[in-house]
Amino acid sequence: MNRTQAQARIERLRAELNRHNRLYYVETAQEISDRAYDLLYKELQDLETQFPDLVTPDSPTQRVGGEPLKEFRSIAHLQPMMSLDNTYNFEELRAFDTRVRKLLPGEQVEYVLEPKIDGVSISLRYVHGRLLLGATRGDGTTGDDITANIRTIKSIPLSLSPVLNRNLALNPNLKPPPLLEVRGEAYMPLAGFQKMNAARARAGEESLANPRNATAGSLKQLDPRIVAQRPLAAVFYAIGAVDAGAGAPAAAFCPTQAAVLETLKALGLPTPQYWWVCRDMEEVIRRTADFQQRAADLPYEVDGAVVKVNRRDQWTRLGATAKAPRYAIAYKYSHEQARTRLRAITIQVGRTGVLTPVAELEPVALAGSTIARATLHNEEEIKRKDIRVGDLVIVEKAGEVIPAVVGVAPDQRPPDTRPFDIQQHLRGQCPACGGPIRRDPEFVAWRCENIACPAQLKRRLEHFALRRAMDIEGLGEVLINQLVEKQLVQDVADLYSLTVAQLAGLDRMGEKSAANVVAAIEASKQRAWWRLLHGLGILHIGEGAARKLADHFVSLDKLMAADVPALESVPDCGPVMAQSIVDFFQNPRNRTVLNKLRAAGVTLSAAPGAQPAATRGFFAGKTVVITGTLQQWSRDELRERLRSQGAIVTDSVSRKTHFLIVGADPGSKLDKANTCGVPILHEPDLAGKLA
Repeated sequence: MNRTQAQARIERLRAELNRHNRLYYVETAQEISDRAYDLLYKELQDLETQFPDLVTPDSPTQRVGGEPLKEFRSIAHLQPMMSLDNTYNFEELRAFDTRVRKLLPGEQVEYVLEPKIDGVSISLRYVHGRLLLGATRGDGTTGDDITANIRTIKSIPLSLSPVLNRNLALNPNLKPPPLLEVRGEAYMPLAGFQKMNAARARAGEESLANPRNATAGSLKQLDPRIVAQRPLAAVFYAIGAVDAGAGAPAAAFCPTQAAVLETLKALGLPTPQYWWVCRDMEEVIRRTADFQQRAADLPYEVDGAVVKVNRRDQWTRLGATAKAPRYAIAYKYSHEQARTRLRAITIQVGRTGVLTPVAELEPVALAGSTIARATLHNEEEIKRKDIRVGDLVIVEKAGEVIPAVVGVAPDQRPPDTRPFDIQQHLRGQCPACGGPIRRDPEFVAWRCENIACPAQLKRRLEHFALRRAMDIEGLGEVLINQLVEKQLVQDVADLYSLTVAQLAGLDRMGEKSAANVVAAIEASKQRAWWRLLHGLGILHIGEGAARKLADHFVSLDKLMAADVPALESVPDCGPVMAQSIVDFFQNPRNRTVLNKLRAAGVTLSAAPGAQPAATRGFFAGKTVVITGTLQQWSRDELRERLRSQGAIVTDSVSRKTHFLIVGADPGSKLDKANTCGVPILHEPDLAGKLA
């Protein structure tokens, strides 16, 4: 066979093998036996060995994996890969629909319902139809280049071949755009995962915890040859950047999410087996039941559904928050539920005066812990669910958040129960101070109107003294209660005028303890001024926002002088947050407190020459969690060191965590990291990574 004949035969073999790959991995159909496929593959392999100059990157033989890599390089996504907000109940789906329609007044809105696949997010870039690179989600802006590993996954086409149907007839009217970013999930099919674990058990190796963990670990392998041996697959449901060519607008390529799914499938990419276009949110809710029933038929694990506005031109008008798009939301199925009896409803007063109803329960085991209290959110939720004292209630722990009462068993309701009414229950008075309460329509909550309410002051002082705020050691709940009840403190600034003699006269406070607390209060004057900003408890301003505002405005005076447009120029500071800041500093009472803090000598600006957090480096933009006992640093020292390098340091491990730093005697966070496939760094690994 000469070279020309070989080239023609190679092209026919590649087309035939690609066709059978698509039938098997995408269409879940099979026309020929495994042996017949292997014979075609072997013939192609022999011809490419004989004519090596005819080998191309998209040949089916190029999936076996190349030489091991030394490390993964970073890849910038052409469009960010944003995460989605989560919800666990239908009312929050309806609230999402209300927000969407409020932002799109008078417009028709329909939704697409898709499975929420419990896999590992990936992004592929095709140029002129050929796979150029594959990357992990990373921080949403940049990810790891895992192209060599992606190429080993047989359900991912190395080149896009437009087809019409299961018979794989070519579609002459559809061509891959010059550039296309596609987004999806890599996963390990359940059958493949079980088979791999069985093989590991026979070899005396430890079993892998779950398919997602196995997938994440596989994609992080530096040797693609190992990845090629893993039974990985992928499914795609979104597009990122698009260059449609010839000056065509990107939006014209796929004007709807339904078109995205249909086009990706037509281009040869595997897409979700089930998805629906729904006329409204009520149809979405009805469909979720069908969805949950069909989930068992899917080859991958599903932990919920994703709801997206169908028209992509509406996405632009809906926009996004700092964390998630406003045009999509994830509805997650919850399996962590228990039933118990509601003994009573008590009311807590927060630092902003909001009255929060709390369920006092007969203790019940739930998600590995004993639950005796759960949130009821607000009165509106109580009335909507018709929750009554004495009811047998359903308690849910979803997403590692505070347990919540999500429903009742009406058939188990005692005959003497009555609907709950906060105003009637409290007789119109704050349970802490006896002051008047009013309903705040903006926050769907009742609020104590007494700004001198001792319960509010106690919560404000507790927040001010937090380790993540002014870090005043020894100023705990018991001491704060006494300071407020004996009227030694009227606001946070009064802490700085306390004396040892005043504190030594309180319960459980000797002279030495009192001196330690006074010293801790004095030391807090020198804290970085973002801590003060966080400690003031401004509505909507958490630790992260306080850091960013402090970096941007340098001093309290400059922040106080900023108007809403100036505040909105700060990353992640939206109009609601900006208005909250302006309102806080315009309040005369707050200005009085700030003047007292200034007179006490509390730091109100950045130190001269202080530098903002780094934006480059190993940890820049990465979410990091620390566990165990460290030798070189204290936990707080390492946190600050990481933050100075641009890291986001959090307390809980999730699938969004980039690294878990492990010291001696780590706790359950290490188990969670292993389950989620989070990379582990030990203390010696930090050498060279912390500049």
